Amino acid sequence: MFSLKDKVALVTGASQGIGRDTALALAQAGAKVAVAARTAARLAELVQEISGAGGLALAVPMDVADAEQVKAGFKQVLEKFGRLDILVNNAAITRDALAVRMKAEDWEAVLRTNLTGAHMCIQQALGTMMRQRAGRIINITSVVAQSGNAGQANYVAAKAGLIGLTKAIAIEVASRNITVNAVAPGFIETPMTDVLSEKVKEELKTRIPLGRMGSPRDVAAAIVFLASDEAGYITGHTLDVNGGMYLA
Repeated sequence: MFSLKDKVALVTGASQGIGRDTALALAQAGAKVAVAARTAARLAELVQEISGAGGLALAVPMDVADAEQVKAGFKQVLEKFGRLDILVNNAAITRDALAVRMKAEDWEAVLRTNLTGAHMCIQQALGTMMRQRAGRIINITSVVAQSGNAGQANYVAAKAGLIGLTKAIAIEVASRNITVNAVAPGFIETPMTDVLSEKVKEELKTRIPLGRMGSPRDVAAAIVFLASDEAGYITGHTLDVNGGMYLA
């Protein structure tokens, strides 16, 4: 089950954390994987790791906030592999501040990368997926998009918008056998949460029924499932991977 043999996937924000583990998991399931991020050196290391394990990978230096880079990146993937079956919109940034003090440029930067960037990637993916009459689009949102979080109005708004975008696109492309779903991680041990103090992490664990923070692999497993043929009758859904922290 959950074989992705002969499928081609593109993962944004693949240089670290959830994106990196997702790329590895997709490759282990048999997919050819294009890995995209702004950090070329880390992408090269990831490609080498996938290749060393017998997989096939392509590094695609790309800032999803830049429309021209997005177009060029998708062109590179199609020239290399000839198709695209799976898109994982994982790229995200934070610019935290209380709403009353948030700078306009910080609001706009987070929305541009976390929401508009995903939309631009979806637009590029849909052309080939619609011609193929098949595809999987998986957007990585967040538990805070559902629960809210002080000091992250821009991030929460972008991630909540991603849930709405998931539902809208799912309806638009269902007739072409393209599914569009979201994964909402809780607090995961990644570079984004490494900045939290141990005291804050311990307090967070008291709010998680499973009693631990998640791993990037926990999220990657959910993504592999949604990318597989076995998830073909699931669309417009947000899959929570949060240890029970938030129950919708």
